[in-house]
Amino acid sequence: MMPSVCLALLLYMLKLLVLFLLAITNQLIAQHPNVEISTVANPNEISIAIHPKDPNKLLSAANINSVYTSQDGGLTWERKTQKSAYGVWGDPVVAIDTAGTYYHFHLSKVEGGSFIDRIVCQRSFDEGKTFDKGTYAGKNGTKAQDKHWVTIDPVSNTIHLCWTQFDKYDSDDLSDRSNILYASSADAGQTWSEPTQINQTSGDCRDSDDTVEGAVPAVGPNGEVYVAWSGPAGLVFNSAVDNGLTWETIETFIDSQPGGWDISIPGIFRANGFPVTKCDISGGEHNGTIYVNWSDQRNGTDDTDIWLSKSIDGGKTWGERKRVNQDSTQSHQFFNWMDVDQSTGYLYFIYYDRRQNCDNQTDVMLAVSQDGGLTFVEHLISEEPFYPDSATFFGDYSNIAAQNGVVRPVWTHLNGKSLSVKTAIVDSGILLNPENASYYFEYDSATKNLILGTPMWWSNLVSIKNLKGETIQRWENISVDHMAATHLTCETALAPGIYYVEIQMIEKVLSRQLIVN
Repeated sequence: MMPSVCLALLLYMLKLLVLFLLAITNQLIAQHPNVEISTVANPNEISIAIHPKDPNKLLSAANINSVYTSQDGGLTWERKTQKSAYGVWGDPVVAIDTAGTYYHFHLSKVEGGSFIDRIVCQRSFDEGKTFDKGTYAGKNGTKAQDKHWVTIDPVSNTIHLCWTQFDKYDSDDLSDRSNILYASSADAGQTWSEPTQINQTSGDCRDSDDTVEGAVPAVGPNGEVYVAWSGPAGLVFNSAVDNGLTWETIETFIDSQPGGWDISIPGIFRANGFPVTKCDISGGEHNGTIYVNWSDQRNGTDDTDIWLSKSIDGGKTWGERKRVNQDSTQSHQFFNWMDVDQSTGYLYFIYYDRRQNCDNQTDVMLAVSQDGGLTFVEHLISEEPFYPDSATFFGDYSNIAAQNGVVRPVWTHLNGKSLSVKTAIVDSGILLNPENASYYFEYDSATKNLILGTPMWWSNLVSIKNLKGETIQRWENISVDHMAATHLTCETALAPGIYYVEIQMIEKVLSRQLIVN
């Protein structure tokens, strides 16, 4: 081989090595950048929703009375203190309907009235800038109304609301009972139907394993309403196939929940393994499949795991449970939540995780299933672990929302004695195709150049898209220098925000997230 050829080959190999190292460095530093939403007012127990028509717009809320909005996909947030005619007392649940109405559901604390005596719904018609005084469901004398969740039918915008009613909260009297109630609203939360009891087996009122709790409703493809909950009978399920009007009179058993739902986790003030119910209405391969996700300690009190069961016949029968966390350690995975991206049918899960630690140090994991819950791939999404404090209340849940490939998990973090709530700007290009992490690029605002460090000889088509999927910039017939990074000049400067760079390969499209500050 001629010396000049050898030198060129050597330089070429060095170039590939540099590009590889750049890609690995990029991958380790910021695969899924974390954003601190807020530290104000000791926040915990957070929920999140993505606008159905614009994933740049997000709504979130945390205990006790904090509401957060974002207009840039979660990069920055504004906080407001929520006020209501009926008081604001935690258990925040948020939702956004297809008309763009923002909803904040929470417990009540009426001055001079009974404690948590109704479920309050506050609405915003200006993307979270202001909220109305609120409406409510469930008031029933002095009985306590607690642990609610909602889902909104994307076709009709009907709101479906489920919760637990306590005859007397925290009562040791076994004649005091807990039951699962359901109500709906067909007019954007202005009025509510009379509550319907949908459980047959009631629970006690101790707010523990033998209390019926954890009712999270889901909507089916034809207006069906599905919900599972935990209690003395284990994990059970009920459904109404007529838009919530008529419920089955007998609950369907899903699975046992060894150790109950009131789980003991070292360093956590209180933890639960409540089920989360979701249904695939994507119109895809798994359309109509109902999923129930929970956690329990069937493998021992030092080994909490995350589980999934599914039904393909409307909840009549349930398949064998699958373990979501894929570790082989005896460690704790807890505070699970799940969502279905209805554009793809993919399942996304968030949970705290301790597999990498020999003490209470805690990470946050995200798992994804692209095959209807048969297999799971896990990703570490927290940039740093934290030590919880058993004297600090973390709330009762984390949360996650997924829509059109935009995935936003939220969780509570503790730094010393200071609580905060966080999200991750998840790069779905890596999440769904981990090999894409080796492709490196950056944007130079000064020159308006997209700089592709990745070798480009496989492609002559590159595009930049925003979170709504709109093409912002497109290049064809690219002139490539294989010995240097490829510089592609945008016609106009990219505004700050979140984008995706797509590289058309021979057999597939490679996609990676691009954050412009």
